[in-house]
Amino acid sequence: MTETDAPRRVVQRGLWFEEFEIGVVYEHRPGRTITEADNVLFTTLTMNTQALHLDAAFSEQLPPFHQRLVNSMFTLSTLIGLSVAQLTQGTIVANLGFSEVAFPKPLFHGDTMYAETVVTDKRESKSRPGEGILTFAHTARNQHGDIVATAVRKTLVRKEPA
Repeated sequence: MTETDAPRRVVQRGLWFEEFEIGVVYEHRPGRTITEADNVLFTTLTMNTQALHLDAAFSEQLPPFHQRLVNSMFTLSTLIGLSVAQLTQGTIVANLGFSEVAFPKPLFHGDTMYAETVVTDKRESKSRPGEGILTFAHTARNQHGDIVATAVRKTLVRKEPA
């Protein structure tokens, strides 16, 4: 390579609207191991004083888990966050809404969360040329494969520039 040859550059980004396919399972890796510090910081930053997240002595007394639970809003945020680099980094315009959010099993300190997403619907925006609306079904599992969170999310995503 000479000084005048410019190297090819690849910038990490999410997918353009046209690149998404309905029914494809996008697996988001690596996973994220959740620490006590993550849970306590998120819980206190968001002013959630729930003892089940903050008070070990209190939580140890309560069946059926006998330990602190990871804040479910942190679980949801991390589930979505795990998808960003692969799906929407730099290509999303906005989140339009969340529905069907569920937490079938809790996460605990030390658990590792893995996420996957399926595109369930895709259509061009009627009011915003150059953009499209996607519906994602997100699923989070712990290191044992147990589902710990699910959510449906509608997003507005850019089409590939001409």
